[in-house]
Amino acid sequence: MTTARKSSEKYTYSDYLTWPDDERWEILNGEAYDMSPAPSIKHQNVGGMFFCIIGNKLAGNLGRTFVAPIDVVLSEFDVVQPDILVVCDEKKITEANIQGAPDLVVEVLSPATALKDKREKKALYEKSAVREYIIIDPIELYVERFVLKGKRYGESEIFGPQEVLSLNSLKGIDIALWEVFEVEAQDASK
Repeated sequence: MTTARKSSEKYTYSDYLTWPDDERWEILNGEAYDMSPAPSIKHQNVGGMFFCIIGNKLAGNLGRTFVAPIDVVLSEFDVVQPDILVVCDEKKITEANIQGAPDLVVEVLSPATALKDKREKKALYEKSAVREYIIIDPIELYVERFVLKGKRYGESEIFGPQEVLSLNSLKGIDIALWEVFEVEAQDASK
């Protein structure tokens, strides 16, 4: 996790808009984080599979699926680019970005960003009222899910590569994790 610019300065979305287009940054509580290096092939494959599966299941239903890079402006001091997100409220979708909390956010862990995803981003998503936050570990092959209960996330749930993840924020959407992780499904009859 690399902190950008001066750590004592608090950055805003206006500052963010002036930074070079060929660099990827996020702002969490006014602190800028560099999103380099680029994600691994495994990270991109797992994220891509999750995005395709959820996008296909949502086709024609309420909710739009997005994949990074896309700016999500949670506040003046909080701008993130989740790996995958779903927004059900069309008013939050603008030409330039997403304004406000998505219904579902998915982050695929990378060694350089894992702590930020599990600590700072989880706290930010909870504070911003993201209904469901999913963390995918593409190396250890598990999914960790947090569901908003009131104003706080409940205890996390862990799902392995042979389980089905039933999304809480999008009723009726089930994801076979063996498809996401591209592993062979075990025969339940054995």
